[in-house]
Amino acid sequence: MVLSAQSAIAQALTGGAVVVDCSELGKLALTGDEAAAALSAVVTNDVEALAIGEGLYAAVLTSKGGMLGDLRVLRAADELLLDTQRSALQAVFDVIRHGLLGHRAELHKRTLECGLLRLAGPQARELAGVGTLPDAEHATMPATVGGCAVLAVATDVGVDLLCAAADTAAVHMALVDAGALAAGEDALEQLRIERGRPRFGVDITAGVIPQEAGLNERAVSFTKGCYVGQETVARLHYKGRPNRHLRGLRLSGTAAAGTPVVLEDREVGTLTSVTDSPVFGPIGLALLRREAEPGMTVAVGDATATVVDLPF
Repeated sequence: MVLSAQSAIAQALTGGAVVVDCSELGKLALTGDEAAAALSAVVTNDVEALAIGEGLYAAVLTSKGGMLGDLRVLRAADELLLDTQRSALQAVFDVIRHGLLGHRAELHKRTLECGLLRLAGPQARELAGVGTLPDAEHATMPATVGGCAVLAVATDVGVDLLCAAADTAAVHMALVDAGALAAGEDALEQLRIERGRPRFGVDITAGVIPQEAGLNERAVSFTKGCYVGQETVARLHYKGRPNRHLRGLRLSGTAAAGTPVVLEDREVGTLTSVTDSPVFGPIGLALLRREAEPGMTVAVGDATATVVDLPF
């Protein structure tokens, strides 16, 4: 029997692995003996605590605590590697560059120089040949795929492979030859939404405070030194009550991203991401006002939805 493309992807995600070229993500590098200290002063998480081979997720904020972007930080032997959504790249670059003043550190652009392939599925590590990669998210190890040097990065859904841009096609071909199914970003969107992970520029935009987006646990350290926007983040965490929360929506039917979410004739947010999950059915993400609490029913266009905590 010949599977449809959607069925083949679903099968690969549950029993094999898909490979997606995510090289369009913005990529930067920091070098210098004060690189970690400089970066830690402008992001929400504790970069200075990272050992070689470790990484973390963090946000870059305005002085009032609103997000300008999010990023992953990986500590390699001689540099810090950063990646971020392309829509946030310039803002993240500008903040970091300004934060380097007075530090022995240099910022480098790597978007065009580096490729990034994302493997998702239970066989991701096996197909990439990185079975000894530590389980901790963002852990890294050097490896070779298709005769090309790569940096393998543990993710919540599999493995990312960073390589020289010129090697991207060869690494991709080697993964497909090993059994990975080539797919587009839609395949990853399903997993992202099921896990309740917001995407900057889609579910969260400039000005959202990390706690509103449910990012405190993953992206914020409350024990590290000072950083831009810390006062607002700390005050809201210890004494405040967010006006909005990122929530999941279990939909009764089809609804499009951008559709208003209505509670008792009052608009409380907008559906930002949606997918037809083979596990949960139609689901979506929305940043909702706090009165739309888990368990409540809301209207989303012609459909209704139950508000739920994340992940689904």
